[in-house]
Amino acid sequence: MQILCPELKPYKRHQLKVSATHQLYVDEAGNVDGLPIVFVHGGPGGACDASSRRFYDPAVYRIITFDQRGCGRSTPHGELENNTTEELIADIEVIREFLDVDKWVLFGGSWGSTLSLLYAQAFPDRVLALILRGIFLCRQCDLDWLYTDGARRVFPDSWDAFVNHIPNAERGDLIKAYYERLIGHDELARMAAAKHWSAWEGSCSKLRPSPEALASFTKAHNALALARLEAHYFMNKGFIDENHILENMHLIRHIPGRIVHGRYDMVCPVENALALHKQWPAAELHIVRESGHSASEPGTVDALIRATKDIAKKLETFG
Repeated sequence: MQILCPELKPYKRHQLKVSATHQLYVDEAGNVDGLPIVFVHGGPGGACDASSRRFYDPAVYRIITFDQRGCGRSTPHGELENNTTEELIADIEVIREFLDVDKWVLFGGSWGSTLSLLYAQAFPDRVLALILRGIFLCRQCDLDWLYTDGARRVFPDSWDAFVNHIPNAERGDLIKAYYERLIGHDELARMAAAKHWSAWEGSCSKLRPSPEALASFTKAHNALALARLEAHYFMNKGFIDENHILENMHLIRHIPGRIVHGRYDMVCPVENALALHKQWPAAELHIVRESGHSASEPGTVDALIRATKDIAKKLETFG
C-alpha cells in the first residue's frame, strides 16, 4: 500500500495577477527540472494545501499547486465577479506560460477533474497526461444527484440538516435558495448558509465518517468560499453546455491518463467514471474498493500515487 510522500515545502511562491480583480496564489515544489505536474483542486471553491504536494515523487516531478479565483490564498476571497469556467481555464494557461512550462501533467479531483478535462480540451497540445479522481462531469444529473434526489437516500440524517435550513416554500430548488442567501447582504445568514452547504458535502465525502474532515469543510474561511463558489457555478450549470465534456472527448481521446474513482463515492457516483472511460480509450480506469469521494482515503491515496509513478515511467522524456 502506497502512502503519501513526506511533507514538502515549496521552493517558490507567487502571487499572480490574472485580472483587474483577481490575484492567484501559486507555488512550486520538488525538482525544478522535473516533469511538470499541476494540481487542480476541487470545489469550485476548494484550495490547495500541504497534502496537495504529497502524491508525487519530488525527485521526479516539478510540483505546481494553485488556488483558483476567489478561494484559498487567492484574492479577493469568495469573489464571484469575473469568476467563470472560461476564466479558470484561461488562468491555468496563464500559469503555464508564467512558469515557462512547455507541456505538463494535470492532476485533478472532483471539480478539479472537470476543470482539467476542460483545459485539456481547450489546449490539448499542452497536456502530456491526466490523472483524475472522483469524476464530476457537471451535467444536470450530477447536480440532481447531490442536491435533489440521490445522495440524500444514503445520508438522510445529514440531508435533513441541509434541507431544514431552507423554508418549505423554497425547497423545490435548493441550489437557488442557498445561492440567494450566500450572495445576500446579511452576514449572519450568509455564514449560516455556507456552513450548512459545506457540512452537507463534507458529510458525504468519505466512506467512513470523519469529524476532522467535517470540521475542515465547515471552518468559516473554507465554508464561505466553497459554498459561494459552488452555488454560483451550479446556478450557471458550470458555465458549460449540457454534456459538454463527454461530447468533446474526441479532442483528447489520444492523451494518456488514469481515472481513479471510489466504488462508494456518494458525491460523484462511479457511473461518471465509467461514462468518461468509454469516451477515453487511452486512459486506464481504477475503481477503488472501500473508498468514497475523498482523495485522502487509503485506497485512493494508493491508487493516485501508483498513477503518478506509472505516468512518469510512461513519459520517457522525463524517465
